[in-house]
Amino acid sequence: MEDSPMLTLHQGPAAFGIGNISPFCLKLESYLRMASIPYTAKPADYGKAPKGKIPFIEEDGAFLGDSQLIIEHLQRKHGDPLDAKLSAEDIAKGHLVRRVLEDSLYWHIVHERWVSQEGWQVYKPIFEALFPPVVGKLVVPLIRRGMTKALHTQGLGRHRPEERLEMGKADVSAVATVLGDKPFLLGDNPTSFDAALYAFIVSILAFPVDSPLRKYTREQQNLVRYCERFQQRFFAKGQP
Repeated sequence: MEDSPMLTLHQGPAAFGIGNISPFCLKLESYLRMASIPYTAKPADYGKAPKGKIPFIEEDGAFLGDSQLIIEHLQRKHGDPLDAKLSAEDIAKGHLVRRVLEDSLYWHIVHERWVSQEGWQVYKPIFEALFPPVVGKLVVPLIRRGMTKALHTQGLGRHRPEERLEMGKADVSAVATVLGDKPFLLGDNPTSFDAALYAFIVSILAFPVDSPLRKYTREQQNLVRYCERFQQRFFAKGQP
């Protein structure tokens, strides 16, 4: 193996005691560590992002965006040590859990960070720091308005707080039930689906605003222990 990794991961900053403010960035970096794929990480230059979002990678001079498309590319190129022996049923179960996390629970994370006033006071200075001082003060409020509009378009932003909470609790409860008392989502060994499970649940647990959804997630002790185990195994000090 070459001394210098050929893969560069472009992503957001770490915060809240976890590897990244973005659950999608954290998902991809988790996968790279789980699959033992060498990489270097650097702050993202959005001008180079092929889909205008993070994370994205640069490998062999080519750029590729979207965390899931990147993982599938890496599985084809570098082999698939995590999922190769999974049954069709396990792959389907992992796919469904990942979709709940990325396409439903994600929007609750967005609401708690971008729309909730208490959450915004915590998240705003971290996000502003990604821009030059004057630019950040001008651009970030526009981005916040765009995120609020996106939540309304998606649908979650149209609901009352108590309705929104019940929807989020249902997602968390479903994921906790599927995990059960297993070490990893699908059994004794980690799979690519664990990258998403860890990234999205820990993004709720680590965010330092004790919202009702965070309180409920913390009550799911199997999810809390899962994130602790995962972080210790794959993000212990000294790892790349």
